[in-house]
Amino acid sequence: MNHPDCIFCKIVEGKIPSTKVFENDKVYAFKDLHPQAFKHYLFVHKSHTRDVNDLILTDGNQVADIFSAIQQVTVNEKLDQMGFRVVTNMGSHGGQTVFHTHFHLLGGEPLKGFGR
Repeated sequence: MNHPDCIFCKIVEGKIPSTKVFENDKVYAFKDLHPQAFKHYLFVHKSHTRDVNDLILTDGNQVADIFSAIQQVTVNEKLDQMGFRVVTNMGSHGGQTVFHTHFHLLGGEPLKGFGR
């Protein structure tokens, strides 16, 4: 079920333009408008959930759907050869600004932070 006021639901429905990098019947991925790395993509399940905890409670299989899409993109773009980062933000203190569960894929260059 999608939410009419959710920006990511509108992107999935094609009501708001995006630069698609992947799509299947369950997952949509697109370029982040404000990239934090050379390659910065957002992966969303087409079924709306608020955050990662809501996703697990609603349908834990969605995680596998999303990570399968991430695997396909990272292999196709050869990001798996040098490495990449996958991040999700949870709640306002965790930096979540859009309340539709999404995962950030960052790569294509050496990434800073977390011991770098």
